Amino acid sequence: MTELDVRLINGIALAFEGDAVYSMYIRRHLIFQGLTKPNQLHQTATRYVSAKAQATIVEGLLTSGFLTEEEVLIYKRGRNANSYTKAKNVGTITYRMSTGFEAIIGYLHMTGQIARLEELIACCIAEVEKKKTATRLN
Repeated sequence: MTELDVRLINGIALAFEGDAVYSMYIRRHLIFQGLTKPNQLHQTATRYVSAKAQATIVEGLLTSGFLTEEEVLIYKRGRNANSYTKAKNVGTITYRMSTGFEAIIGYLHMTGQIARLEELIACCIAEVEKKKTATRLN
């Protein structure tokens, strides 16, 4: 699929791809951190991949200006897409923000922008771990 074709894919489909890609990177990161027990991996991964975590991450990315103009447009496409599924444990706004975040990840992956994808994911991991450390210190 060419980059032009990817630009025509709806936000929900980009988010579908992004969810899988982001989860894979997070799982690999946690395993490389020495976590190997399935229950421990699942519980820890939730701090990175839950809709609430993703909404918090993308809010920080938007506020800081980390995202490019193109990524912001993709985020808005994912956030504003009509989804026929409902969030399980979060509000609609949080769920939509999370969908927008996943759309960015999916877009970067599908367009082969792997260096930028990995830069973005590294930033997300650092943000989650910074908050985890701050919580332990308080």
